[in-house]
Amino acid sequence: MEGLELKLNAHYNQPDLYEDILNRLQEQGIKTGQVRRADISAVDEFHVRGAAVSKELAASISMKDKTVLDVGCGLGGPCRMLADEYSCRVTGIDLSNEYIRTAKELSKLVGLAQKTSFIQGDATNLPFEQNTFDVVWTQHVQMNIPDKEKLYSEIIRVLRPGGYFLYYDILKKGVAPVTYPMPWAGTSDLSFLITAEEMDHILLSKGLLLERETDQTLAGIEFFESLVARLKEHDPPKIGLNVLMGETTKPKLLNLLTHLKSGALELRSGVFQKPISNS
Repeated sequence: MEGLELKLNAHYNQPDLYEDILNRLQEQGIKTGQVRRADISAVDEFHVRGAAVSKELAASISMKDKTVLDVGCGLGGPCRMLADEYSCRVTGIDLSNEYIRTAKELSKLVGLAQKTSFIQGDATNLPFEQNTFDVVWTQHVQMNIPDKEKLYSEIIRVLRPGGYFLYYDILKKGVAPVTYPMPWAGTSDLSFLITAEEMDHILLSKGLLLERETDQTLAGIEFFESLVARLKEHDPPKIGLNVLMGETTKPKLLNLLTHLKSGALELRSGVFQKPISNS
């Protein structure tokens, strides 16, 4: 696993990421003391449809004043949204040291350092006591984790009885081969895709109750078609996912769009609850 962690850190690593974002903001005329969450939302939400889908996910349950864990938090955009708009107490955990460093600095930048905390760590070995969080939240993370059983066991362990697991994920559909690079993996050895049925089976077998699931594929395709059209006509934006993916942004996004349109991959979100009787 150490070898995989090293490869994943290398895949996601962008040296001096926070400083790069700060410079790009300044190039847009945004002064350091005037940065708002909206100014960085195009880069700090590393998942399809960005901030819009995070707001949808947050609206799927009553989030007000909840204690939340974001597993695979990236740069912490959803954490800051939940803290700011729902008064949640939010902790983010991610494997990437650079993402965690940047997440902390971005929270300071927009005045949310006291409402968010970020920890570098392994999603399959969460450093928290059982029954700690009202909500555990994850977006586009499990594709990099081979041991799904351990991942979801840990999520359920730290979730309080009556609490909710919310997810938004990219899932395999059918047996068609996947072409890389993708945003989460430059090569197939970093990608561990499962189907929605396999994911549901794991979660249900561990005692969670399914409240709802939503097919997000069409909305994702529409988002990407609009994004790719803009990239073809204009230079990459100063603040966008290209900051995280660099020169490989276009092939990664085009590959993902192609696979969503062909039906080889799908986007799905869901809400599961941990029964009160489980402790």
